[in-house]
Amino acid sequence: MKRKVTLKQIAKELDVSVSTVSKALKNSTEISQDTREKVQAFAKLYNYRPNNIAISLKNRQSKNIGVIIPEIVHHFFTQVISGIENVANSNGYNVIVTLSNESFEREVVNMETLANGSIDGFIMSLSKETQEKGDYHHLREVVNQGMPLVMFDRIAEEIYCDKVIIDDAQAAYNAVNHLISTGCKKIAIITTEDHVSVGKLRTLGYRNALQDARIPFNENLVVKVDGEAACEKAVRHLLKYQVVDGIFAVNELFAIIAMREVVRKDLKIPEDVSVIGFTDGILSKYSNPPLSTVVQHGYEIGMMAGQMLIDKLEDREPEDHYRTEVIKTSLELRATTK
Repeated sequence: MKRKVTLKQIAKELDVSVSTVSKALKNSTEISQDTREKVQAFAKLYNYRPNNIAISLKNRQSKNIGVIIPEIVHHFFTQVISGIENVANSNGYNVIVTLSNESFEREVVNMETLANGSIDGFIMSLSKETQEKGDYHHLREVVNQGMPLVMFDRIAEEIYCDKVIIDDAQAAYNAVNHLISTGCKKIAIITTEDHVSVGKLRTLGYRNALQDARIPFNENLVVKVDGEAACEKAVRHLLKYQVVDGIFAVNELFAIIAMREVVRKDLKIPEDVSVIGFTDGILSKYSNPPLSTVVQHGYEIGMMAGQMLIDKLEDREPEDHYRTEVIKTSLELRATTK
């Protein structure tokens, strides 16, 4: 496979300036035909490709913001997009939303496509597969080229950029602590695999709440699942073999599935089993009974992320200064808890 070269390397090899190489590749008549032919032949031989991110930076006039999210089914992400749209539109920017569908490859393709002169900066939440792989080369490329990037919810600590998060561990602690305060002692958690950062942090909050209440940690009450299909089977298994009087689920869908399985066992909510979820979406409000939940305030997260990105684009914030904003959560108590 032929190695790829940069403009700078071509210039060095042919003993000309970078500007000359750039113009020659664009077939500019300012450069002699002989030089143009040499440069173009060399570029073709060594598989030269223009850096789309750098081109986008140079021509930063699109007034578009690229947003990459893992999925659209969760109400949380629709709230975040709505917040981003509000801030972007009021500042004269458009929003282009793409889905990674929890795929690392799709995330990389989306980023490369949008960076091809289509957008001025990125707002994104990482896919599960990206976090599992721990491969952030596409993010580093964007940051190293100077394109503004704001991450929210699922973030990579290794990447130096602006971030908007909630205190996931504290939010989970508050939720579990509420279950404990209402008399629950055998509390199960329905969570994600550890490579999903938010699930890992919410599990930490769960453990800390039990520890502070001097309730022994029981590994058998920790249910780790990858997706809604696996959740149903896992919760059914949990309720068959364990005595549970409380369930904390790290997202809304897991909580709704858990409620359904509790009812299937002819147990009453919240008299026999209390349930509390995460993310105050439509499902939480209209489930039967209505679900108690942690409110993430996704709209505020979106507004904050949008404003942080636009501040960078409008040079209101230094390019080399990054900050992390933490949005406070709250508890919305409904009929699934005592």
